[in-house]
Amino acid sequence: MLMLILALAAVSAQAAPKVIAVDVDSVIHPITVEIIGHAIDQADHENAAAVLLRMNTPGGLLDATREITSKIVASRVPVIVYVTPTGARGASAGFFVLESADVAAMAPGTNTGASSPVLMNGQMDAVMRSKVENDTSAWLRSIVTKRGRNVELAEETIRKAQAFTEKEALDDHLIDLIAPDERRLLETLDGREIRRFDGRAEVLHTQGAEVSVYQASRRERLMQSIADPNIGYILVVLGALGIYVEFQAPGLIFPGVAGGILALLGLSSLAVLPINWTGAALLILALALFILEAKFTSHGILGTGAAVAMVLGAVLLINGPPELRIRLSTSVAVAVPFALITMFLVTLVVRSRNYRSVMGEQALINQIAQARTALAPAGTVFVHGEFWNAISSMPVEQGGEVRVVGVDGMTLRVEPTLPEPPRTSSEPLAK
Repeated sequence: MLMLILALAAVSAQAAPKVIAVDVDSVIHPITVEIIGHAIDQADHENAAAVLLRMNTPGGLLDATREITSKIVASRVPVIVYVTPTGARGASAGFFVLESADVAAMAPGTNTGASSPVLMNGQMDAVMRSKVENDTSAWLRSIVTKRGRNVELAEETIRKAQAFTEKEALDDHLIDLIAPDERRLLETLDGREIRRFDGRAEVLHTQGAEVSVYQASRRERLMQSIADPNIGYILVVLGALGIYVEFQAPGLIFPGVAGGILALLGLSSLAVLPINWTGAALLILALALFILEAKFTSHGILGTGAAVAMVLGAVLLINGPPELRIRLSTSVAVAVPFALITMFLVTLVVRSRNYRSVMGEQALINQIAQARTALAPAGTVFVHGEFWNAISSMPVEQGGEVRVVGVDGMTLRVEPTLPEPPRTSSEPLAK
């Protein structure tokens, strides 16, 4: 029994440590928070040696960044943030994530910093900028101080939008090391003692570690693929167009189904982002102007105003940094075709209301039918490609023509067509 226990202990000691890797290679938003949080939970559950966060981001939402840093500093498993590959960046919000890590590392040819906060809808006044900068600076100082890094220089990334190459960041003690690749990073960290956020000392064991990439759930993969607000906006517009077509032509089915799916996907994409209600109101105004353009003769003024409102509404729709806003090129590329298609469809609908009905009872009135049986006075007539029971006001022989004058349920009321009067010639008779 003792030998079995010793053998199991030896096998356990020889087992390679596990590192859970998770990639952040886009803008930081609420889905990023969810993915990183689940990766940390998995590492804790599997008793992993560390979490390796491979980062390449231009920045993102401040609230999402706060949540990520909170999860990192509270993690039971050490978190290594590695800006990679060559040419990548950990800019703006990415700098906060990098500094919150137990180990901050960068690959050659990368950069970080430039963390000045940007107001969602434009320029900040002096008082607002001071308040935002002081708040984010205090937050960053609390993180960097605990990690034992360069507090003064880290604060300049906010105050002066300072940015650093990987060598500058290492020389100025903003990161812990530079590693050419992931394998070399883990080899270098093996046996290194780190200081956790709560002050505890811990030794890393990463030599020959098995790197297991976190597998995002289906929902996370879907939300990540459509998290770009430009894609979300396009999906919403296409969905709205499909639903509108279905309402105007009931029974097509496909436009309504496809439109509903696209609209819900687009809304779910935009729902995780902060919405500017001024932008939303401009989009609603644009829709109203499109409808008015079809009803009133404005010589294109209402339609042009609707297109302009749609472009402005799209640009202002997202309350976020530039990386998270809908691009002007996207809004124009969507607004112009949507304006033309919508105005065309609405115009057709409005004009169709003035046309004579070609369906139902009204479509049969005054139509010429052929008596398929003798009407004396009841019988059968053929009209509009259909056989109908009919009652005539006068007897009609089989094959005669009658005119529909009324509809009583499933029976037509008809009367014989009047014979054409004989033509009279205006030319004199030959003598």
